[in-house]
Amino acid sequence: MKVHLEGLSLSHLDADVLVLPVYAQEDPAKLLASLDKGFDKAALAAWKTAAQEEGFSGKSGQQVWLPTYGAAPFKKICLYGLGKEADVNAAVYRKLGAQVSRRLAATPTPNVAAGTGSKKKGSAEKERSVCICLRDTKKLSEERALEAALECFVLASFSFLRYKTQAQDESRRNEPMSKRWTLSFKSGLSKAKFDATVKRALTISQSTNLARELIAEPPVYMTPTRLAHEARRIAKEYGLDVKVLDAAQAEKLGMGAFLGVARGAKEEPRLIVLKYNYSRSKKTIGLIGKGITFDSGGLSLKPAQSMEHMKYDMSGAASVLATMQVVGALKPKVSVLAVVAATENMPGDNALHPGDVLKSMNGKTIEVNNTDAEGRLILADAITYAIKEGVDELIDIATLTGAVVTALGRVAAGIMGSSPQMIAALMESGKSCGEQFWQLPLFDEYKEGLRSDIADLKNAGSRGEAGSSSAGMFIKEFTENLPWVHMDVAGVSWLDRDKDELNKGGTAFGVRTMSRYILSH
Repeated sequence: MKVHLEGLSLSHLDADVLVLPVYAQEDPAKLLASLDKGFDKAALAAWKTAAQEEGFSGKSGQQVWLPTYGAAPFKKICLYGLGKEADVNAAVYRKLGAQVSRRLAATPTPNVAAGTGSKKKGSAEKERSVCICLRDTKKLSEERALEAALECFVLASFSFLRYKTQAQDESRRNEPMSKRWTLSFKSGLSKAKFDATVKRALTISQSTNLARELIAEPPVYMTPTRLAHEARRIAKEYGLDVKVLDAAQAEKLGMGAFLGVARGAKEEPRLIVLKYNYSRSKKTIGLIGKGITFDSGGLSLKPAQSMEHMKYDMSGAASVLATMQVVGALKPKVSVLAVVAATENMPGDNALHPGDVLKSMNGKTIEVNNTDAEGRLILADAITYAIKEGVDELIDIATLTGAVVTALGRVAAGIMGSSPQMIAALMESGKSCGEQFWQLPLFDEYKEGLRSDIADLKNAGSRGEAGSSSAGMFIKEFTENLPWVHMDVAGVSWLDRDKDELNKGGTAFGVRTMSRYILSH
């Protein structure tokens, strides 16, 4: 997507749409006149009257789109309500970016040659443009407003239509926004600060959309091998080190927990490793992603309704790969190692039985009392691998438990771990981009439910009791006292309806949080 700092005055702005943020009860005509003396007074009065007739008052999220009928070089003006100035924060600009993006996506692109909204074969397409004004307040800088609006503009434009069969010339709505619209911002930011902010926002949002694409793919195509292919592409494009281990290599390393889950699937498992090395780094951050590309539950089979969207059980893996794309593009001042354990969990003729005992990579034995508690098994070996590679702290992200959905719904992810400082930093990173977390406890008593009569641990604790904390306590057993945070994103990684900047389907929750956490170092 083309994004630039608008240099022209508003009264000379040659664009299809001008988006003007307006505070509650603020006079839009006076605002425009204060920003640029070149506007025709009669036009300003007409726009003000039209806005009043539409009931526009500047209430947060309110918008009115008005044609200018030749009274300005831009064709339409969108008055967008920010609410009270004292209440304006990044969330307000995130909503602005998302709502404007959705409105533009629904706007048919006119054809220059035809002069109509229809598309004729071989005719030229006009590049359309929208300019968004930024308002600086005491609570929110233009830099933060720009980042929030642009990031969510890109996120809200996401669509996955690869398997739709309708003719492409039926509507231009299915064409990517990046090909249909150019975006500019009217801002007092310096060119250098503007460009740096745009690069960061575009990189994070486009990488998030990459993860959403991976999640959206049918599981017959998005296999462990395909995830490995995506990792290799990211490594090649952004100069990262990459290593992909097959089942035989994982077996040599003693990864019995990971391979136990993979036993029932015909698809080959893959352990995917990406590394970014910063020469003067004081530490290495380990990112661990759960990559169950389809989860049937294994022999502890899920009911059909619970299985319907289980292609999204690799959301943690997708978010980790996308975060590594951000890392490769923006080159933070800290080293990062990503480990993705990728496999299917299937009830094949060699599938893991309830009652089996697995030996993990760090030597601990695990009695399997529920084959649908498979995510923690593959994370255990992936974490051990990362520790042996020399990471200094660990962050794992997984669609791990249905219990976290029961506890927190689709509103927040569960977060827990051994490092209060890391938990606080990750929660703050999430808050800055609209990804919400709620800390769950890891009391020692939860370990009692993991006791096995015949092995070191059971993989599932007391049924129906503190399921998310119990799973977290299991994972903690493999972290070897390193600073560690676990993010259970089962409830927030899939939406059944559009919400704010996110569309129905996979959300790639965690990419924005982990990226900001890493970039803060």
